[in-house]
Amino acid sequence: MEIIPLALFWLIYFVLHSTLAALGAKRWVARQHPDWLPAYRLIFNILAVLLLIPGAWLTYQYPGDALWQWQGYAAWAANGIAGVALLGFLFSSPYDLQAFLGLRQWRARTGRVEDEEGFRISPLHRFVRHPWYFLGLLLIWTRDMNQSMLLSSSMITLYLIIGSRLEEHKLLAYHGNVYREYMACVPGLLPLPWKFLRRNEADSLLSKQKSDVISQ
Repeated sequence: MEIIPLALFWLIYFVLHSTLAALGAKRWVARQHPDWLPAYRLIFNILAVLLLIPGAWLTYQYPGDALWQWQGYAAWAANGIAGVALLGFLFSSPYDLQAFLGLRQWRARTGRVEDEEGFRISPLHRFVRHPWYFLGLLLIWTRDMNQSMLLSSSMITLYLIIGSRLEEHKLLAYHGNVYREYMACVPGLLPLPWKFLRRNEADSLLSKQKSDVISQ
C-alpha cells in the first residue's frame, strides 16, 4: 500500500511531462501567449527537475523490502557501468546546450515552436538514436534494488520506451525524410552490434539535412 502514492506520482509526472513536451502544447502557447514562448523551454526543464523531488522523496521514504544488492565483483562491475554511463552523458550530446536548456532562447527573446537545436549526430548517436535514454537505463538498473526502486525503475523504463516514440513523432515533423533514413539505420534505445552508422554515413546524412534546409 505504501508504494501506491509512488506509482500515482510517476503516472502524473509522465502525463504532465509528455503533455508539456508535445508540439500541441507549444503551439497553444504560441497562439495564446506568444510572449511566453522564449521562456518555454527553460521553464519546462526547471519544472521537469523540480517535480522529480517528490518522487525521490517517496522512493527513499518508503523503500519497502530489499530485493537485491550488488556484492563483491558484481558491485564493482555495476558501479563501473554507472560511471561509464555518467561519462557518456558528457560526450554524447549533439546539442547546443544553451539552446537545449532554453537559456539561449530566453536571452535572445526568440520564440519558435520548431526544434531549436537542429539535427546533429554525436558519436553515440551513430549507435543508438536516444543515447541519453540508454545511459539513463544503465544508471537505474545498476543500482541496488528495493521494492520502491524497482517500481520507479520499471515505470521510468516504460516511460522512456513510450517517450522515445512520442519524441520521434516530433523529430520526424522537424526533419522529415532525413530523420526517417536515420531511424532505418540506427536502433532506438539499445545498441545493436550490426546496426550503426559509420562516420562517413553520418556525415552524408548531415549534409543531406543541410541541403534540405537550404532548399526550403
